[in-house]
This record gives sequence, structure tokens and C-alpha cells, in this order.
Amino acid sequence: MSSHDFPSVTPVMPRRRAAPRRVAFWLVAAAFSLTMLGTTLPTPLYVLYQQDMGLTALTVTVIFAVYAAGVLAALLVFGPLSDQVGRRRALLLGLGFAALSPVAFLLAHGLPLLVVGRLLSGLSAGIFTGTATAALVDLAGEGRRQRATLVATAVNMGGLGLGPLTAGLLAQLAPQPLRVPYGVDLGLVLLAILAVWAMPETSAVSGHPRLRISRPDLPPQVRPVFVRAAIAGFAGFAVLSLFTAVAPSFLLRLLHQDNHIASGAVVFTVFAASTVGQIALARRFRRWAPAAGCAVLIVGMGLLAAGLAVESLTLVLASAVVAGLGQGLCLGSGLEAINAQAPPERRGAVDSSFFMVMYLGISLPVIGEGIAETRLGLHTAGIVFSLAVAVMAAIAFATLIPARTGATRPDGVRRLRGRGTQHLRTPWGPAARPRRAAASEAGGRN
Repeated sequence: MSSHDFPSVTPVMPRRRAAPRRVAFWLVAAAFSLTMLGTTLPTPLYVLYQQDMGLTALTVTVIFAVYAAGVLAALLVFGPLSDQVGRRRALLLGLGFAALSPVAFLLAHGLPLLVVGRLLSGLSAGIFTGTATAALVDLAGEGRRQRATLVATAVNMGGLGLGPLTAGLLAQLAPQPLRVPYGVDLGLVLLAILAVWAMPETSAVSGHPRLRISRPDLPPQVRPVFVRAAIAGFAGFAVLSLFTAVAPSFLLRLLHQDNHIASGAVVFTVFAASTVGQIALARRFRRWAPAAGCAVLIVGMGLLAAGLAVESLTLVLASAVVAGLGQGLCLGSGLEAINAQAPPERRGAVDSSFFMVMYLGISLPVIGEGIAETRLGLHTAGIVFSLAVAVMAAIAFATLIPARTGATRPDGVRRLRGRGTQHLRTPWGPAARPRRAAASEAGGRN
């Protein structure tokens, strides 16, 4: 019998079974939090690296800035990637970098691998932040977009806050404080990979991804909202950079607190307060959240400057709470407004552009603080930096005042008589549409 007597059979590959969208939503949220935990894990350990390797304060801030540079590089190169290859594949790529980062730290015995580890961590965060936000919005569906954005920002900040707290606890209580935290981090990343592997794809796959450096390209309807949200967010992330990069040094050298749990707890406090600001306040006071967030940031930086001036741990902790609340108000309301305006097919690129500006707020100011510290000393540099961030928040507050003018109704809608136009006022600016189009839409619904 010849082979022609048998019908040709094309092998069929079994389809991957994906989790239901509701389950996948929380799996991605958990993976998002675990991934961001690893990005701030070294925060309370920088003091130990300074003691073991003789690193200067400027070197530590540069290492921190390398992380931000990795984030920016990932956003520039991989920002639109999830819109081309799908959310799931892009997230798995980010988790690959996240797994390599703790490996570099585990092998590190000098500065080069520390830099490599932070760069890999930055690449992971750069891919993951915008893509995971877009994936959560996709999985939630159009009717639950605001809730999805809220969850995305909350798990982002929650994970960032848990990193220093976890590392501080392990460094204080476990043996080998520069090894054990990274072993735990590697195990958590593997769990995150399993969670993302189970998610369904939520974005169309083009099949022809193009990796190239691309400048942010925002749809016209997003730009007015984006500018105001980005200015406020920049000031808020500058606050985060201050607490994450130099707070342990402040506690050790100015406040004489050498407990790693304490330094991790201070950084955790600012991120926890940010999460509260997004969950409990940004939605409840949506109309006032952007301007109020900037005002609260100013107060928080004033408390920090006072705490450093009189060397008071109580004031430093109070500043972490207040500044974190302000940062959460700015980030939560800003990201929600941007996602409301972004087209679904470009949501990943828009979110990545937003976080590109945010991580500039992390990297540039903290390098300036490191340079100032070498010339002015830690005490004076900390006070000057706190006041500089307060000025940035004041500028952001001033840009938001025009957007608030005229928003008098509870639903944010203001009708201008005699102009033939209905203006929809949001905290970030107006979006107009002709009255005739609105009437025809109402007629169509009737």
C-alpha cells in the first residue's frame, strides 16, 4: 500500500486554554503588583551597598537614575509593542527582564552588575506599566474603564510600596540581607509569569512588529488632557523619587535611624498613601482631584523640609503620608482622564507616553539632588530639593486653575447659552461637541 492511499492530515495544535476575562483581570493585576514590587526592592538596601562597596551618595542616585533610564528606553522602543504583538506577549517580555534583574543582583559583587540589575528592572517596568494598564482596561470592558484604571494605578503603587517594606523586613530579620530579598523576588516573578500566561489576548495582533525608537504620538483629542495630567504627574513622581532614592540616607545620617525596617516603612508609607489617594479620594472628589493633589503635594513637601530642618522623624513620616495622598490624587485622576479620551487601538501607546513623562519626573530631579548633596551636604540638599518639588507642584496647580473655571454642575457639564455648543467639563479641560449632534444622539436613543 502506497502512501497515496492515506489521506493527508494537517496536524492541529491544541488551543491554549485561557482564564475567563474576569479571572484574568485579577491575575494580571496580581502580576502587575508583583512585578512593580521588584523594581523598588533595592531601596532600603542602598545603605548596605554604600557600606560594603564604598559607594558615594551621587553613585547611589545615578544607580537609581539608571533604572529610570531603562524605563524610558523601554517606553521609547517597546511603548507601542503591545498594540502590535498583543498585550500578553509584551507582558511576558517584560517579565523576562524582571526575572533577569534579581539574578544580576544575586551575582553582584561590584558596581557593574548593580547597574545591569537596575537597567533590567527599568526595562521590565517600562514595558509592564503601560501595557498592564492597557490590558486591565481591555479585560474590564468599556463599561468598567474607570474601575480598571483605578485598579491599575492602585496595584502599581501598592507593588512599588511593598518592595521597600519586603526588603527592609528581610534585610533586618533574614541572613544575607543582600541576597535573600532577591531570591524572594525571583520566586514572585515566576508566579507573575504563570498569571500572565493564563490570560487571554485582548488586542489585535498585526504579525509584523517593528521595534524602533518612536517619539510620543498622541491623538489630537488626548493632547489637552495629557498636558495637564503630565505636568501634575511629573511633580508627583519627583516626590516618589525623593523618598525612594534618598530616604534611607536621610534616616541613617540625619535622623540616626539604622533600622532597615524603618527605612522600608517610610517608603512604603508614601506609596500606601498614594494608593489611598487614588482609591478613596480621586474617585470621590474627581472634579477637584487634580488641583487638590497639587496643593496637597505642596503641603507635603513643606512638612518634609521642616522635618529635615529640625531632624524630626515624626514630621518626615507625616510628609510621606501627605505627599503620598497628593501624588495619588494627581496620578489616579490624570490616568483616568487620559484613558477616557484614548482610542482603544492606541491605548497602550498613550499610556506608555504618559508614564514616559512620569519617569522623567523620577530620574531628572533625583540626579540634581545627588549633585546638590555633594556640594551642599545632605541636610541642605534635602531641604532645597523639597522646596524645588513644592515649586513644581505650584506650577502644576496654576496650570489646572483655568480648567476648573466654569465647572459648576455636579456632573461636570456646563451649557453656554447662545453659542450653539455644549461643553463637557472635566477636571483636565473641556471637550466640546455641537448641540445638534448631541440632540440627534438623544433622538436616536429615543
